[in-house]
Amino acid sequence: MKLKQTAVLAVSLVLVAGPISAYAGDFYLGASVGNATLDEDFDGLNVDDNATAIRIVAGWSINDYFSLEGGYNDFGDFEQTFDDGNGPLTVKLSADGFILGVTGRVPVSKRFALTGRAGMFFWDGNAEINNVTEATPEDSNLYLGLGLSFSISEKLELTGDWTRYELESATSGVFSLGLQYRFR
Repeated sequence: MKLKQTAVLAVSLVLVAGPISAYAGDFYLGASVGNATLDEDFDGLNVDDNATAIRIVAGWSINDYFSLEGGYNDFGDFEQTFDDGNGPLTVKLSADGFILGVTGRVPVSKRFALTGRAGMFFWDGNAEINNVTEATPEDSNLYLGLGLSFSISEKLELTGDWTRYELESATSGVFSLGLQYRFR
């Protein structure tokens, strides 16, 4: 189901990008893939795992230094198996949702810029033990990130960043690499 939602969002963003860019000036679309980490105590079981995370964003540059950005994040599935003496217990945690925030950039050369991100993550999650849903939390929490961008061309940028997401009492750090296309 998540893959279908992601595909629908991506196609929708591409379809509206042209008309919006005619009015928005410096509109951009981006996608990244990364490694999400989680080290969380769940019902007395310490889940310490990595998962593949994806992020799809659309943004509008207000000026050369600040952008407004919205998008979708999927952290993938964090899974770990424990032996409690009565047999294996498999714990699976997942979260995905939408972001809304600002991105700042400070050029350090003609092609490189330092970036910072902050905003709100509106998410829902799923927690399972042995394929039985134990909890379905949802919340909105802060995210903060730092990164670096490299201009491949006037319209295409390579991005790399680390972002910290709060998920209720847990936190997840995501290292990611991606591309952004600017409609200039």
